[in-house]
Amino acid sequence: MMGKFEAEFPADRLYARNHMWAQMVDGRCRFGLTAYAVRLLQDVYFLDWDVETGATLSERQEMGQIESSKAESSLYSPAAGRLVEINERLLHDPSGINVDKYGAGWLFALECSEDTLLSPEQYLEHLEAVWPVTQRTIKGQLNE
Repeated sequence: MMGKFEAEFPADRLYARNHMWAQMVDGRCRFGLTAYAVRLLQDVYFLDWDVETGATLSERQEMGQIESSKAESSLYSPAAGRLVEINERLLHDPSGINVDKYGAGWLFALECSEDTLLSPEQYLEHLEAVWPVTQRTIKGQLNE
């Protein structure tokens, strides 16, 4: 739960601590933002990448930026690997992130190891651990 809102997420994928999901598609990990992240951002309207397909990324390397009605934020690689695909449709219309976050709203694909990613159960534990900090952040934003 995020306050009175449920943060649902599919159990058929892996998760990263930076609130991205990962799903194996054609031998690569396809990543997108979880319901938790999208709920915090609200109404994504801008997405830009600082990296190009073929780039080798380290875990937590800055990749680009995302803007929404609530926040502007940098996007970081959830794992080390080679960037093999960017969802080009989202560059023209990032609202797909809001509408179909676990489907057509995927962001990019990496050739990477799944070793640093979390199981659904581990991600749920992570959410519970970060929720108090998230609440303080939300309240701080609301009081500005």
